[in-house]
Amino acid sequence: MRKVKIISDKEGTTDIIKSAISAEIKRLELGLNKTNKEIKKFEEKYKISSESFLKEFAAEDLKGGDDEYIRWSGELKIRDKILEDLKKLKDIEYVAN
Repeated sequence: MRKVKIISDKEGTTDIIKSAISAEIKRLELGLNKTNKEIKKFEEKYKISSESFLKEFAAEDLKGGDDEYIRWSGELKIRDKILEDLKKLKDIEYVAN
């Protein structure tokens, strides 16, 4: 767990920072939703899981060739990064003075 201690002589600073972190979490969740939809399209089109795709497929195995391979693998990398960032932000514990 990450602890964040905010010290400020200005009233409301803590609330602003909490609000900004909350907004970032919402933005990331929207991005994750969009990314998951794109991944699902590929999984449905090729009737395989993304895990199988990563293990077994090459660009020449896809109808769209390099473009689809790059897009699908890119969406998976984006998803992993978003999940990592969300975990970090959701694990924040605010510590009072």
